[in-house]
Amino acid sequence: MSLTAAQIVFFETFGFIKFPQLLSDSIDWITDEFTQTFPGRPDIAAHDGTKRTCIVPFIDQRARMNTLLDDPRIEGIGASLLGEDFNYMGSDGNYYTGETGWHRDGYHHKYKHIKIAFYLDKLDGDSGALRVIPGSHRLDDRFGKDLTDKMRKSSELWGIAGGQVPSVTLDVEPGDILVFDHNTFHASFNGGPNRRMFTINLCQRYREEDLQELRDYIAGHARFWINRNYSETMMNTASPRRMVHLEQVMANDGHLAALTAELKKTMSEPSRG
Repeated sequence: MSLTAAQIVFFETFGFIKFPQLLSDSIDWITDEFTQTFPGRPDIAAHDGTKRTCIVPFIDQRARMNTLLDDPRIEGIGASLLGEDFNYMGSDGNYYTGETGWHRDGYHHKYKHIKIAFYLDKLDGDSGALRVIPGSHRLDDRFGKDLTDKMRKSSELWGIAGGQVPSVTLDVEPGDILVFDHNTFHASFNGGPNRRMFTINLCQRYREEDLQELRDYIAGHARFWINRNYSETMMNTASPRRMVHLEQVMANDGHLAALTAELKKTMSEPSRG
């Protein structure tokens, strides 16, 4: 699968795109695999609805979920937006609780990072659906800078609460896929305590002179108490085609174990997001 020219221009312009029912033929087994992954690792408490529960990496935990990275529809999204040699940067599986305020997942100027989101529950604006601000991924214009400077003070500066900020609400049903640029401002309001969602994160391959920037990005994953960016299952079952998307990160995550060991001295549990 390759995106059309119109789909690519839409994504580049607005910073997100929705693919209705793209994985409707796989949603039953995906949902079953999601359920079996939780509570997952023994150092991650079972979800009780009081706060977000998160597992990183997520699709790496089970062999069948690994194959989502090989699915022509998922790989095609990555190749169309990032190039054939894109990097798989990891994944996170979540039970969300309550609201998630406006934020970006990154602030990337040189390399494009995207998130592919899989929602396993029907959601709308009254039940926690994702909201995005079109065009907010564009960091080189005044609009993007204004949002960066003012978003966290919406009540003080604009006289409105976070849920009233002008945005697009992306209603979803299981089988829909949402894709957005990490730089895009997004949020969720009015959500219940058990919203199921997981993501796959991809980015453009880094040039040799920028590998330290890649290592710095990988270092942030130490807060999830992992020693490698991928699981042994993900790496050991990789086909040559999948390995194209793993090899650069595998060659640059050697510092992660030591960073994780240090954080375990000061954290009571892995990060929840």
